[in-house]
Amino acid sequence: MKNLIRTVSLFLITVTGIYAQLPEPGFIIDGTTAIVITDPQNDFLSPDGVAWGAVGQSVQENNTIENLETIFKLGEQYNIPVFVSPHYYYEHDHVWKFEGTLEKLMHNISMFDRGEQLNVKGFEGSGADWLPRYKKYINKDRVVVTSPHKVFGSESNDLALQLRKQGVDKVILAGMSGNLCAESHMRELVENGFEVAVVGDATASAILPGLDGNQAAQTNYKMISSRVFSTDELVKELKMHPIK
Repeated sequence: MKNLIRTVSLFLITVTGIYAQLPEPGFIIDGTTAIVITDPQNDFLSPDGVAWGAVGQSVQENNTIENLETIFKLGEQYNIPVFVSPHYYYEHDHVWKFEGTLEKLMHNISMFDRGEQLNVKGFEGSGADWLPRYKKYINKDRVVVTSPHKVFGSESNDLALQLRKQGVDKVILAGMSGNLCAESHMRELVENGFEVAVVGDATASAILPGLDGNQAAQTNYKMISSRVFSTDELVKELKMHPIK
């Protein structure tokens, strides 16, 4: 028994020591850096959106709506390219033969629904449309709106291609939803050789009984990305170190 207690104690001390010594890779914002924002859409960010009941608490606690607007403004102020990766479901997506749990939920509640990709009838003001306060930033030539991702990550759209074609090596990532689309984009971008920083309070996630998506997302941002900024820290970083 004494040996077991000693072994467990040693294990806990080792794990604690490793955690305390997690490296801080850092993230230098330079001319190869872009901002990527996932799903800045009504169904996530409007109180009238179909997902608000699940994500609303986290959105409000993180001040996500205002923080995302600040990031859009920073893109303009410092001439940082902005890429928006949206989530759309067209009519043909509703004949898929299988879905994961959240995919099935999104299909069931008609989240991000559009008629079809060549027709924008009914798009304006729908759940798939941009949150109105962001339109003045997104509807500009300087912002690239990629093809839609279909599940959570950017594997199914052209985000990586669009970034590479503009000479981007580093990404500042924010948007919805934190533990699903934003985190999946982070993972895919890292796997594709991009250096990624995440603005943790410019994301938000579903909080449900026994499930805290925001806590899960913030943990994984810290463990996988090069740096986790708060919005205020990002503002200060850009003021202190103007892009060269």
